[in-house]
Amino acid sequence: MQKQTILFNLDDTLAYCNRYFAQVIDKFAEQMTVWFDSVSIDEFKRKQLEIDIKAIGKHGLASARFPESFVGTYNFFCDLTGREKNKEETDYLRQLGNQVFEIPVEPIPYMNETLTALKKEGHELYLHTGGDEANQQRKIAQLELTAYFENRIFISGHKDTTALSDILKTIDADPSMTWMVGNSLRTDIVPALEKNINAIYIPAESEWAYNVVDIELKPVSAYYTVGALYEVPDVIHRHIEGDEAI
Repeated sequence: MQKQTILFNLDDTLAYCNRYFAQVIDKFAEQMTVWFDSVSIDEFKRKQLEIDIKAIGKHGLASARFPESFVGTYNFFCDLTGREKNKEETDYLRQLGNQVFEIPVEPIPYMNETLTALKKEGHELYLHTGGDEANQQRKIAQLELTAYFENRIFISGHKDTTALSDILKTIDADPSMTWMVGNSLRTDIVPALEKNINAIYIPAESEWAYNVVDIELKPVSAYYTVGALYEVPDVIHRHIEGDEAI
């Protein structure tokens, strides 16, 4: 079998992530209704999402951005309603936002089996994840991912086509035998298609609005959508074998 170079995303591709952010955002919105009883939970969530996504342009995927979106939302509604700002309340919101980075990471079903199968087939596995070094290394350690990726791990604060391009130059892989596997259309699939490498899209159980974009370019290389992580080895194997029924 032809050896392939396979890059995996981490959050919501190999391990759950969005579900924990959703849980903490629910707690945040519920607390905000105590302080601002004239505002709906949906309004708090919409403003938090708006502030959080806007901050990515400046701060990238750094963890500190998330709790600060809680504080920014609080400040917005204080200004809107005339409520006096309280340092104890903003400190509480930062602590609440940071809780998401303390939750033990949980692998997606068949994570180990999938990576083991690809490794046994002789493929070279890479990890390309977005976020800050400390938080992503915490997850990598908890999942014991170095058993599969060794030192072939890239953590990008801004996970985009430029970041992927730099990685592809570093690893000097043949684009026709290189894959990006991930759940984010914005940060995994679009960059892969723009760099003309193969891509496998695995929709997450629940998706962050930032990750959802339209695919406007026509794929030059292979582009597959699968329903679960464990399908990846079979799709790659069948592609190598030239199975047109994938």
